[in-house]
Amino acid sequence: MTMNDNSNAGSKTSAARFITFEGIDGAGKSTHIPFVASLLRERGLTVVTTREPGGTALGESLRDLLLHQDMHIETEALLMFAGRREHLAQVIEPALARGEWVISDRFTDASFAYQGGGRHLARAKLEALEQWVHPHLQPDLTLLFDVPLEVARARLDAERTPDKFEQEKTDFFAATRAEYLRRAAQFPERFRVIDSSRPIAAIEEELRAILAAALSKAVRRP
Repeated sequence: MTMNDNSNAGSKTSAARFITFEGIDGAGKSTHIPFVASLLRERGLTVVTTREPGGTALGESLRDLLLHQDMHIETEALLMFAGRREHLAQVIEPALARGEWVISDRFTDASFAYQGGGRHLARAKLEALEQWVHPHLQPDLTLLFDVPLEVARARLDAERTPDKFEQEKTDFFAATRAEYLRRAAQFPERFRVIDSSRPIAAIEEELRAILAAALSKAVRRP
């Protein structure tokens, strides 16, 4: 598939599922991706794990720019979606077409949350980019890891040198979190909001239940 050939964009086999992990920086979402991938593989499924920005050679180059280079907000959003189009064409759509399960650390909900909520880019512009880049494909399941801002900040301060997003002030993350929760309320059929301030064992127990339901639904779907 090329960028100009959208005739089969978003096509996938009936067995394939697209799961995204979302949350503000410090929410702990990335910690649980290996656990979820392992659970699915134990069921005999082929699982592809990937991330945004990134996922391809071009995407990883863009990631370095996006996380460390200051730029106009519209440039930032356009680069995010440019990397996403390549990610879809090279990784996500081929895997789904093969019947594989794809787990992505962030997808378009992150653009609405960070560029829309945090940076205040007009939602209509993001919606236009979404319709251009993946008009026929949305995640089957989005796991939104949610924590109070003070918990997220404490985790970030303890973990690593922050990138440009992680260096933002509290009001940025409050707006980003609010937009995530707004989208979760807008699309309740695919979002599951997880309180990730709890112990890891409690979160894993909830993830097991969520995945069991997703697997059951996948089996029933023709």
